[in-house]
Amino acid sequence: MRFFAYSRFAVLFVGAVSLTLSGCDLAPNYKVPHYIYPNGWAGKGIMSNAKPADSVPRGKWWKLLGDPTLNQLEEKMLASNPDLQAASEVFTQARDLAKESESQLYPQLTASGKMSKNKASEGRIFHRNNNDSIVYESNEAYSGAATWEPDFWNSIRNSTRLQKNLAQASAADYALTRLSLQAELASDYVALRAIDAQLSVYDDSVRYFRAAVEITRLRQGGAIGAGLDVSRAENQLYAALAAQDRLQASRQVMEHAIAVLLNTVPAAFHINPIKDSHMHFGVIAIKAGVPSTLLERRPDIAIAERHMAAASRAIGVSRAAFYPHITFSANGGFEDGGFDLASISKAFWSIAVQAVEPVFTGGLRRAALQRAWSQYRESVDNYRSVVLSAFGDVEDSLSQTKLYHQEQLHQHQAVEAALSTQAMTMALYTGGLSNYLDALVAQQDALEARLQEVVAQSSQLQATIRLIRALGGGWQVSDMPKIKDIDPFGPLQYENLDRPKDVADIKTKPEENVNNLSASVQTAHKP
Repeated sequence: MRFFAYSRFAVLFVGAVSLTLSGCDLAPNYKVPHYIYPNGWAGKGIMSNAKPADSVPRGKWWKLLGDPTLNQLEEKMLASNPDLQAASEVFTQARDLAKESESQLYPQLTASGKMSKNKASEGRIFHRNNNDSIVYESNEAYSGAATWEPDFWNSIRNSTRLQKNLAQASAADYALTRLSLQAELASDYVALRAIDAQLSVYDDSVRYFRAAVEITRLRQGGAIGAGLDVSRAENQLYAALAAQDRLQASRQVMEHAIAVLLNTVPAAFHINPIKDSHMHFGVIAIKAGVPSTLLERRPDIAIAERHMAAASRAIGVSRAAFYPHITFSANGGFEDGGFDLASISKAFWSIAVQAVEPVFTGGLRRAALQRAWSQYRESVDNYRSVVLSAFGDVEDSLSQTKLYHQEQLHQHQAVEAALSTQAMTMALYTGGLSNYLDALVAQQDALEARLQEVVAQSSQLQATIRLIRALGGGWQVSDMPKIKDIDPFGPLQYENLDRPKDVADIKTKPEENVNNLSASVQTAHKP
C-alpha cells in the first residue's frame, strides 16, 4: 500500500508542476517575415508590386514549350534521377531526427529478466567440508523500469520543433533540387534543339557552297574565271564541313548530359535530330509584374526562413540549460533464489526524483547561449541575402527575356537582308558582273546571320526557363509539409519501417512504371 501511496503522490506532484510550468517557453517570439523588399525599392521599373499573376507557370511548366519529347524526358527524370531520390532520403533522415528528439517527451520504459544456475567451487576459500555447504545456487529475476524528464522549460519541445523546422527546410531543399533538375533538363534540351537547327543551317549552306564550287570550276574551265575563285569557294565549303563536325561533337556531349539526368547510360541513349533550321517551341508569355508573394514561391527562400525559425528554437534550448533538470524514475520486479515468484514478499521496487542544477561550469552555458543568439542573427542575415538574390535573379531574367525577344526580331530581319544579298551577289558573279570576293563575303554573312538567329531564339528560350526557375516554377510555401506531417510513422507502428509515410509534394517511393519514351527518343546504341 505504501508503494501505491508514493506513486499517487508522485503523479500528483508531476501533474501540478507540469500544469504550472507547461507554458514556460524560453525561445524568443518568432514570426515568419513577409514582404521584405530591398531598401529603396518602391515597386517601380521592371518589377512591380502586384497580386500573383495568372501568367506565372504552375506545376509542369515545361509543357508550355509544346514539345512532347521534352514532356516525356521530364517525366522520366522525375521518376529516376538519383540526385532527386537522394534529396528525398535526406528529407526522410531529417524527419527521423525530429522523431528521435520528440521521443524524449515520453517516459522511457525498459524491461529485463534473468535466470541463472550457479555452482560454487569446492576448492574455494573457507569451504566447509560438510553437507551443509552450499554448492549449487539458482536465481531468477524479472523487473521493469521507467524514467521520465518532464519538459518544464520546453527544452525538449524546442529541440523537437527545431528538428521539424530543419525537416521542413529539407523538404524545401528537395523542391529546390527538383526545380533545378527540371530547369537544367529543359535548358539542355533547348540547347540540343538549337544545335539541330544550326546543323540544319549548315546543311543548307553546304549545299549552297558545293554549288558555288561547281560554278567557279565551270567558269575556270571556260576561261572566264580565276583559280583563286575556286580555292576561295573550296575553303568556304571545307570550313563549313569542319564547323559542322564540331557541332556534331557538341550535340553528342549534350545528349550525354541529358542521359545522366535520366539515370541512363550515355552510350545507350540517343535523341533523334530534327532537320529544321527553325526551333519550334511554344511561346511562354510572362507579364513583367512580379507577384508580391515571390518570397513564398522560392524554395531557397523557404529554406533560409526555416533555418531562421530553427535558430530561434535553439535559443530556447540554450536558455533551458540554466534551469534544473528534474527526472522521475521508478523500477520494480520480483527476484527469488528459486522459482517461487508469486509471493509479494519477493517483490522489490524503488521510486526516485532527481534534480540536477549545474552550479559552476566556467561560462559553458553562457557561451552556448551567446552562440545561439549569434547563429540566429547569422540566419537572419542569410535570409536577407537570399531574398536580395531572388529579386536580382528575377530582374535579370525579366530584362533578358524582354531584350532577347527584341534581338530575335532584329536578327530575323538581318537574315532576310543577308540572304537577299547572297542571292544578288551570286547572280552578278554568275553573269560576270561582279568578282567572287563579293559573293564570298555575302555567303559568310548569310551563314553567320542564320546561325545568330538560332542563337537569339535559344537565348530567349533559356532566359524564359531561368525566369520560371527564378519565380519558383509554381512552387509555394503551402506545398511544404506542415509540422504535424513531419512524423515519419505512427506512434504504435512497428511494420513497414523501411520507408516513411508519404507527405504532400514529396514521394518517398520511386515510381515503378516509367512512361516509355516516344519514337523520337531511343534507348539503343548510336549508329
